[in-house]
Amino acid sequence: MGNITRRDFLDGVACAIAAPSLPGLGHAQESPAIYPPARTGYGGSGPADFSIAHGIRDGRRYELASVPVSEHYDAVIVGAGIGGLASAHYLRRARPQARILLLDNHDDFGGHARRNEFMVGGRLRLGYGGSESLEGPRTRWSEIARACVESLGVNLDRLQQGFALNLYPGLGLSSGLFFPREVYGVDRLVSGDPVRQLPTDVPARLHHGRAPAAFIADCPVEAGQKARLLELYTGSRDPLAGRSLHEKERILSTLSYRDYLQRYFALDERSLAMFDGRFLDLFASKGSMVPARHAWECQYPGFQGLGLHMRREGVLEGDPYIYHFPDGNASLARLFVRELIPGVAPGHTMEDILTAPFDYGQLDRATAAVRLRLRATVVALGNSPSGVDVLYSREGELKKVHAEHVVYAGYSAMLPYICAELGPQQRQALKDQVRAPLIYVNVALRSWRSWVNCGVHYVNNPAGFYSHLKLDYPVSLGEYRCATQPDEPMVLHLLHVPWPDAPVGDLRTAWRAARAKAYALRFADFETHARDELTRMFGAGGFDAERDIAAITVNRWGHGYAYDVNTLYDSLPVAEQEMRRSVVPLGNIHFAGTDAAWDAYAHRAIDAAHRAVAEIIS
Repeated sequence: MGNITRRDFLDGVACAIAAPSLPGLGHAQESPAIYPPARTGYGGSGPADFSIAHGIRDGRRYELASVPVSEHYDAVIVGAGIGGLASAHYLRRARPQARILLLDNHDDFGGHARRNEFMVGGRLRLGYGGSESLEGPRTRWSEIARACVESLGVNLDRLQQGFALNLYPGLGLSSGLFFPREVYGVDRLVSGDPVRQLPTDVPARLHHGRAPAAFIADCPVEAGQKARLLELYTGSRDPLAGRSLHEKERILSTLSYRDYLQRYFALDERSLAMFDGRFLDLFASKGSMVPARHAWECQYPGFQGLGLHMRREGVLEGDPYIYHFPDGNASLARLFVRELIPGVAPGHTMEDILTAPFDYGQLDRATAAVRLRLRATVVALGNSPSGVDVLYSREGELKKVHAEHVVYAGYSAMLPYICAELGPQQRQALKDQVRAPLIYVNVALRSWRSWVNCGVHYVNNPAGFYSHLKLDYPVSLGEYRCATQPDEPMVLHLLHVPWPDAPVGDLRTAWRAARAKAYALRFADFETHARDELTRMFGAGGFDAERDIAAITVNRWGHGYAYDVNTLYDSLPVAEQEMRRSVVPLGNIHFAGTDAAWDAYAHRAIDAAHRAVAEIIS
């Protein structure tokens, strides 16, 4: 190996050779270069995935007429995320003989539903690199979306039974808040955070939050601020006294949570820093760009005196947040693919999907009715007299395919660059659809005893690099078993959402600036911060980075969460917003995916796929 170091292997092409295969799962015959889930180092969207698209964004154009048609299909689906796979699912159910081609620019299917595999001490550990859980499937999902996953074998009762709800609370673990020395002059992890970080798998009765007075007493802020924090958490004063309930709701919708805390509770910068980064996981935004109304709906402190009553149970308090596969919604993507391409993996249940060996060589067989072609970036598409032509680039070569219909379930902001037929209203709506950059980092540990010793299973680090750090969701299904003992291997999930250094005018601008920061970071940066912050948080509990860290996978998504209405900046009337968001076919081109739904949830992608296919078959 010469002078190649561990970091060299994890920070480039060499990682595809160095990562272990998974004995017992049928992957030993394949290198991780062609089995992406087993590769450590960089995952998500890498330079090879977006370089062609960025070239188009920067002015390069491809002519549809420049290449002859090489293949014909009944339907081509652009994007093999949940929305694209669900579109293929519905098409095959409606037209069993249909020939379908899915094209995706990444090296793996599933879109943001990405699977990370680790072998640590002879034990398989799974992590999710993007789309996390089935969000409120019993109360928030449409009947269409529920029926779709049930047809794949997903049983919500069994999924619920596989979740070890009492594992972490039974060990006495709570949520913690970390105060870094760069802001507070001292490193301090304070356990027993009274605020529940929603969404959470831990119900209120098992939260183990301490009384606010005891928690605040341990926070490294000055005495006057502690008094203000105590009023924030426990006081009954109405900061908006004299206003009607309607006016209060309007103010909360047009004032950020940071401004609300500063204006009505006089918190200083160090106290504000306790809250500002806590929204990064749910909204990919700091408190300066999150409406105070969202903070109220998330049950953050400071609203108990307003006399407002929620019309529902907060932002995410319907179903318990426990409908989770060990690899997140990657299992959902794998279920779709196994149904569409039966030769890719054995089995027929949601339990055996977790350990079923996937043969990526079966994804694009010439004789198959459904083909899934990875590393294929669509560079142009347009209607023709007999259907739709699609031009794509793969391995340096341009190919054109023809289909009766196309479902576009990819990143919608690319459409104005590759489809000349879009009208001005559609172009404006797509320009508004800016996505948030997100980086999900999975750290495989040989032991998580240091977390138990420190009394936490979840850490908010709002002033740090990784804003949220947590032990993996405790799920056992089929032959897969989660870690239940502190000395067993465990996957940690760390979140980094880059944020612009200078103030910006609105959330879309912030996300664009943050994306540039995300692309500038190297794997070494993520590794260094993981080692540093974990040591500072858990060193007192016995954590040793050299001994305890077995592997790291960085899932970088330059375009993560889909944009939703933000009442701080989006002042269009609701009716006009809905008109601009209306999704109608463009000839024989139909639209699915979370961009088409303007909502970054798996069930919304399924709903959009159902609508798109209904347009085709009606």
